[in-house]
Amino acid sequence: MKNRRLSSRRIYQGSILNLRLDEVEQPDGRRTQREIIEHPGAAVIVPIDREGRLHLVRQYRDAAGETLLELPAGKLRPGEDPVECARRELREELGLTAGRMEHLASFYSSPGFCDEIMHVYLARDLTQGQQEMDRGEFIEPETREMEELDSLLQELRDAKSLAGILLARRFLE
Repeated sequence: MKNRRLSSRRIYQGSILNLRLDEVEQPDGRRTQREIIEHPGAAVIVPIDREGRLHLVRQYRDAAGETLLELPAGKLRPGEDPVECARRELREELGLTAGRMEHLASFYSSPGFCDEIMHVYLARDLTQGQQEMDRGEFIEPETREMEELDSLLQELRDAKSLAGILLARRFLE
């Protein structure tokens, strides 16, 4: 039960993602087109400090048109190991260094039209340093207590953050 790609054409090449148009043959022999977003993947970090608090970021998202509370995350650079991406993003967005990083899961963000895989890491034994945000990033750090976890899950509107926190929940309670 697999489609066979007959042809592929890049429609757009950007700095964050590419868009291609594939012509595929379905299992019943019918031909159709699929629009596929190509993305290099990302690392998502669930940072928990020694006091058991969860560290998040608040930032404006143009696509959503609102400011969202999220777990720190970032796009993989070409050839970059996901755990190194996670360490880099944690340092850039929150100024934190993790003594321990544990891989919790990897999942497709939206497999119906995008090949992005998100790698989720639990970050522990945190040391505070200086934020090293990329140019054009405006991020407000935010910390939440574990007693707030249920209300936090209701507040979040970002899928990667919901997935990451639910994956790490056994470590959070």
